[in-house]
Amino acid sequence: MKRKDDYTVAVLGATGAVGRAMLSTLERRSFPVGELRLLASPKSAGQTLEFRGQKIPVKAVEESDFEGVDVALFSAGASASQVYAPLAAARGCVVVDNSSAFRMDPQVPLVVPEVNPEALAEHKGIIANPNCSTIQLVVALKPLTEFGIEHVSVATYQAVSGMGQKAINALQNEIAKQGEDTTLFPVADSEVHYSMAFNVLPQCDVFLDNGYTKEEMKLVLESQKILGQPKLRVSPTAVRVPVVYGHSEVVSVRFGQTITAQQVRSRLQGAPGVVVVDDPKRALYPHPKMAEGTGDTYVGRIRPDLTDSQTVCMFVVADNLLKGAAWNAVQIAELLVGQAGD
Repeated sequence: MKRKDDYTVAVLGATGAVGRAMLSTLERRSFPVGELRLLASPKSAGQTLEFRGQKIPVKAVEESDFEGVDVALFSAGASASQVYAPLAAARGCVVVDNSSAFRMDPQVPLVVPEVNPEALAEHKGIIANPNCSTIQLVVALKPLTEFGIEHVSVATYQAVSGMGQKAINALQNEIAKQGEDTTLFPVADSEVHYSMAFNVLPQCDVFLDNGYTKEEMKLVLESQKILGQPKLRVSPTAVRVPVVYGHSEVVSVRFGQTITAQQVRSRLQGAPGVVVVDDPKRALYPHPKMAEGTGDTYVGRIRPDLTDSQTVCMFVVADNLLKGAAWNAVQIAELLVGQAGD
C-alpha cells in the first residue's frame, strides 16, 4: 500500500450493527478517508448512512466495487467474506475481515494491534479480525505472558448485540412485555433458543460434538494463534446474558511460577489498551456500562486464587461492538496506512 494523504475505504455490511460502528469509529478516530463506499446485500441497498455530516447511499455489493479501494472493512458474515474478500484482494485492496471465514487460515494473520501487530507483515491482502470475546481476553493476557502463562480458565458473559440487531430488538421487545412473551429468541435466521429477558443461557453459537460451542472453541484456537502459543491450555465457558452492549469475562490465569495479585496489577497498569479499575472497597470494578462506547479493555477484581499460589483471577470487560469488532478493525487499518511506503 502506498502512502497517501487520504484513502479510498469500503465498508461491506455497512447497515449492520458492526458496520455502523465501523463508520462511527472511522469518523471518531479521524481515519484519513478520501472516498467512502458503503456496500451491503441487495435487501439493504438504497438506505443512506451519515458520515462526517454527509448522507451516503448504500449500494448492493458487486465485484467491481473494490476497484481502486485501498482498505475494505468487512462485516457481512463468513459466506459473503469467502466470496468477496479474495476478489477484493486480487484488485489490490487490503481486506480487514470481521467474520470467522479466515481466522484459522495459516496464511491469514489474526491481529489485535496491542498484542501482535508484527503479524501484519505477513498479510497477503486479507487480515482477520478476531472474535469479540477473544480480543478482550488476549489484550488482558498479553502483558502477563512474561510471567509464563500455563493455563487460562475463562467464563464469558456475552451481550445480545453479539448476535446482531435482530437479537437486540428481540431482547428489548421481551423486556417491554415484562417477560410475558415466552417465544423462542432469534439467534440467526435459522436458529432459535430460549427467551433472553431476565434469563441467563449457557449457549453462545451452536454446540459441537465435543460438548463445547463454536464460540468457546474460538476462544481456545484464536487465543493460541494470536499469542503464538499453540499449546496454551484454555478452558472456556460462554454464557449469554440480557445485556445489550459489553462482554464480561471471569478469567483465572495459572502461571509457571508463584505470583501475586499485585504483580499482575502492576503489569497491567499502563499496558496498551488496558484500563485497570480495581478498588472493590469503593465499588470500583469493571462492568459493561463502564466499557460501553469505548475502545478500551477494563480489568479489575484482580485477586489471588484461594488454593493455588500460581493462579490469579480477574474480571475483564470490553464493548463487543467496538474493541470487540469495529474499533479493532479500524486500529488494524491505521497500522496499515501507518506502515504504507512511498
